[in-house]
Amino acid sequence: MPEITHTLPVLLIWAAFGYVLGSIPFGIVITRLFGLGNLREIGSGNIGTTNVLRTGSKPAAAATLILDGGKGAVAVLIARALAGDDAAQVAGLLAFAGHCFPVWLGFRGGKGVATFLGLVLALAWPVGIACCLTWLATAIVARISSLSALVAAASAPLWMLLLGHGDIALLGVVTGGLIFWRHRDNIARLRAGTEPRIGRK
Repeated sequence: MPEITHTLPVLLIWAAFGYVLGSIPFGIVITRLFGLGNLREIGSGNIGTTNVLRTGSKPAAAATLILDGGKGAVAVLIARALAGDDAAQVAGLLAFAGHCFPVWLGFRGGKGVATFLGLVLALAWPVGIACCLTWLATAIVARISSLSALVAAASAPLWMLLLGHGDIALLGVVTGGLIFWRHRDNIARLRAGTEPRIGRK
């Protein structure tokens, strides 16, 4: 089999693959399979793990977390195995974009945190672990999920540079910027002191 090169058409193919995989709305699928109703009519209407947790089903939220993270990781791992690191970054970025802006849902998707952590773990697992631990440490101290996500996203480029993965730092900046933009309502509530804490309605 001839070696796949990093030509623009090849990267566009992997971009399309990543986007389609990332745009699968697992939160909606899981809540329907669990008989929990229409996720769009629950809580914030978001398709991510935090809103699935508002249904009261921790197993459904855990499944959503794993699957949303998994689609970012799978996009990276398959693209890297078949076409190399450049294709892996493109596929991972577009999986993240697909989760945030799925065409099937009118481009109204999730906030991308789980998919972001999954793709970073697959690209460079030490960085992924550092980001997950940053999220966890912030959650333990502040008890605010959105703040934990924002701190983890902001720290990602720094971890990438500190742990010797500067080649993916730009990806970290782009995905982190999108996470901040997707959390703009949460940021407003954080400033106002009205953002709900973990475990509270």
